[in-house]
This record gives sequence, structure tokens and C-alpha cells, in this order.
Amino acid sequence: MARRVFYSFHYKEDSWRVSQVRNIGALEGNMPASDNDWEQVKKGGDAAIEKWIENQMKNRTCTLVLIGANTAKRKWINYEIIKSWNDEMGVAGIYIHGLKNEKGEKSKKGDNPFDFLTFKNNKLSTKVKCYDPPGTKSEEIYDWIANNIAQIVEEAIKVRNS
Repeated sequence: MARRVFYSFHYKEDSWRVSQVRNIGALEGNMPASDNDWEQVKKGGDAAIEKWIENQMKNRTCTLVLIGANTAKRKWINYEIIKSWNDEMGVAGIYIHGLKNEKGEKSKKGDNPFDFLTFKNNKLSTKVKCYDPPGTKSEEIYDWIANNIAQIVEEAIKVRNS
């Protein structure tokens, strides 16, 4: 049975790349909000956004942060990482800058978001792994993610449970 995963990512910049990862089908992921739905959630303010995130995370065992050029240090991504960690979910990151967007473009590699969050006075990156798929072609990177995503999730859950 596929694991149920929460995907955390910078929607505006990376939704196309993220859809490629979601379509791999190795995991059962949460459905992304449409632009209209997200605008409605945002109108409710921080409390509404937190509630929406909480509902999206229900019954998930792991959060995968799909890291693009500007994912690190974003308020709601940080919130999702911290909530996942505090709820004892597995947490891992996968760089997706090498996947092409809808225009056929790659982006620059972003910072590791776990370097900017702490757990017991240490960077969360000392506990949470970030994976940078090898290859130079979008297809190679996609194939690496497809072949390794289930194992990444299992390892993240194992690390969190130890």
C-alpha cells in the first residue's frame, strides 16, 4: 500500500515541477489547492491557512518538501515543516530545480530549508535528509525521483521514529 504523504512546496514557482513528482504514483499525496481555492483560504488569514494545512496533513505519515529555487525560509513552508516534525511525521526534502517547468526551463538550486530551522539547538538539517537527484537532464532527474521516492519516505519515517 502506498504511503500517504503531504507535499510542501512553493506553489507559484514550482507547481508544474511538483505535479511531475505527484504523477509518479508511488505515493498517495494530498491534492493541491487550485488557485481559486488557495485565494479563498488566504482571505481567512493565518488561522484559516493553519487550519487548511492541518486538514491536509491529517492521516499523513510523512512530509516531503519539494525544494525549488526559493522554497527555503518561506513562512508557510517553515510552518509545515515544524508542524510535521512536532507531529512526529517523517520529514525529507528533494531538490526539484532540475525538473523542467511548463516553459521547459530548469531553475537554480535553492537553499536547504532545514538549515534555517532548529531542533534542540541544532539545525534541523542534522536530522532531516535532503536529496539532490543526480543527472543533468530533466528526464534523468525524474527517473531518479521515481525510483527512489518510496525509499526516501520510508527512511524519513524510520529516522523520525528512532
